[in-house]
Amino acid sequence: MLFSPGWRAASGQGSILAFFTAGLLLGGALSGLAVWLLSGLSEPIPQGGRAAAVAAVAATGVLREFGVLRLSLPQNARQIPLEVLQRRPRLGPMQFGFELGTGVRTYVTSSAPYMAALALLLSHPALAAATAAGLGFGLGRALTAATVLWSRDPEWNARAAARMPLLTRLAVTALAAALLTAAVG
Repeated sequence: MLFSPGWRAASGQGSILAFFTAGLLLGGALSGLAVWLLSGLSEPIPQGGRAAAVAAVAATGVLREFGVLRLSLPQNARQIPLEVLQRRPRLGPMQFGFELGTGVRTYVTSSAPYMAALALLLSHPALAAATAAGLGFGLGRALTAATVLWSRDPEWNARAAARMPLLTRLAVTALAAALLTAAVG
């Protein structure tokens, strides 16, 4: 739990969010750098083969998101220990954010981050593009935490959760369209 049970209280929650967000962005940037480094391994694959693989990744992601294809996503089922947040009031949320921002210490329910990472691995992007993608992943996670904190409506989470499947499907479809456009172009 990032925020205390009285998380809607004004005291200190903004700074916790700031440290958490900094960790998310650092973790996302590191993941982007790692994807960029590993993408060099795909460079010997002919462009047509890489484009076909990106198209396959895009199609698989959309089919999974709409329930046509049952495919388990990788996950790390270990929880970040509560002591990380309790013992270190500033660095704990940053560490928690960093681990979530890397994407390797969490379960991501949407196909979109996996689609983006695989497409980047296959397309051998510029360092700036891979880093921007990682930062975008961290920022997306930070926005979720921020909206939960800033909402003064206790029912907001339930309403947001009800919309999430539609939003996720739209995001995955838009990402697939962008990946297909890039692969063809």
